[in-house]
Order: sequence, then C-alpha cells, then structure tokens
Amino acid sequence: MGEPSREEYKIQSFDAETQQLLKTALKAPSLECTAACFETEDGEYSICQRRYSYSPGPMPSCCNTQDRNPGAVDLEKVANVIVDHSLQDSVFSKEAGRMCYAIIQAESKQAGQSVFRRGLLNRLQQEYQAREQLRARSLQGWVCYVTFICNIFDYLRVNNMPMMALVNPVYDCLFRLAQPDSLSKEEEVDCLVLQLHRVGEQLEKMNGQRMDELFVLIRDGFLLPTSLSSLAQLLLLEIIEFRAAGWKTTPAAHKYYYSEVSD
Repeated sequence: MGEPSREEYKIQSFDAETQQLLKTALKAPSLECTAACFETEDGEYSICQRRYSYSPGPMPSCCNTQDRNPGAVDLEKVANVIVDHSLQDSVFSKEAGRMCYAIIQAESKQAGQSVFRRGLLNRLQQEYQAREQLRARSLQGWVCYVTFICNIFDYLRVNNMPMMALVNPVYDCLFRLAQPDSLSKEEEVDCLVLQLHRVGEQLEKMNGQRMDELFVLIRDGFLLPTSLSSLAQLLLLEIIEFRAAGWKTTPAAHKYYYSEVSD
C-alpha cells in the first residue's frame, strides 16, 4: 500500500556496474553521454542517472540517445541480475516485465538473437523448481518471485499470444498460494489476489479447467473456520466475485470492497 509507484522507482537501487549492464542491454547512449541515461525500446519510460529517476516519457534533452548493441554485454548475466533484484525488491518485481520485454525487443532488433530470453526462462525454471525452498527461506522472496513470473507472463508474447511454457508454472505458483497454510498469511493472499487481477483472465483463456480447480481451492479456503484474517476473507470474496463478473469489477463491488479495505 505504501510502496512508491513505478514512476518514483529509483534506479540507484542498482550498483554502478549493473546500471551499465542494463543501459547497454536496453537502448543506451554513446559513451560520451555524461548523463548516463537510457530509455525503453518503445520510448515510454526513461531512466536518467543524473536525475536518479525512473519516469514516464522520453529521455530528457540533456541526454544523447545513440544506440549501442545489446549484444555487447553478457545478456545471460543481465537476466540473472534482473531475477536476483526481482527476488529482493517487491517494487521492481512488479515492473521488471516491462524492462525484460524491452531488452528482448532490443536484442531481437539489433542482434537477431534471443540470448536474454533464453537466460531469463532458464533462471525462472530454476527458481520454479526450488520454489518450496524459496518459500521456506524467505516469504518475501517467494511473493516477489510469484509477482515477477506473473509479470513476465503478462508481457512476453509469442505470435501475440502468452507463452505456453509459462502457463503451468504460473498456475502452480497460484495453486500454492491457495493452500490453507498460505491463506493464513496476508502477504500470500494479497499476492494471489493481485496476480489474478493481473493475469487471471489470460490464464483462464489458456487453460480454463485449471482456473476452475484453482477457484474451488479459493472458495474452500474462504470457508476455513478460523485461520483467515478478516482482510484475507474480504480479498478472497472480492476475487471470487471479480471472476464471476467476467473478470470485471462492478461499480457496486468497487464501492463496497475498496471502502472496506480503506477503512
């Protein structure tokens, strides 16, 4: 609730070496640019190191916008850096998909390769296979991972369709969040509901049967006698009604649920 928006996200959370990696992997200026700025492939977001900010819109006029080849850096290392940071930073994990998409587009356009995407998917698979260990080690890291993989699923496309390779891993993560021991933790309930708001409709189109099974778990969890907090109950009821309304929030539901949460 109190986290900064993506417009306020501070690039200084990366060290200087990582900033240089990301600048080159994305759409970077020439070496002569003292502002050390870069922007996403679509020009929608820019990072100006002089201003230390991640903000909407094109690069400031102070910056030189000549391209450098993303293949000039180790893109597998870039993928690992982004995943590592996503597992530690809950704000970054919500927006990393945009950055990954921009790097994939830049690499494809300038180098005609897919080193970054392959490295990213391999690392996601490694973390997916060790997800129970991650959850046991760090609940925050686990929630960040689920947020990140859902964010990647939301952004990455093959022939303008979500990546089939990510459908079952994303479902498996959401199923884990719907288990009774997870529903007793508000952080995991909040993550489950947020990700269903973000990618639930897409997931259902890819595999409706698994979504039906997931909501059986959610409804069963909602009826748990004592282990759910009042906020968790409210969130689960809201997502049940959200899906029942065709993945839309009715005006009446918005007024009810969001006034309750704010109270």
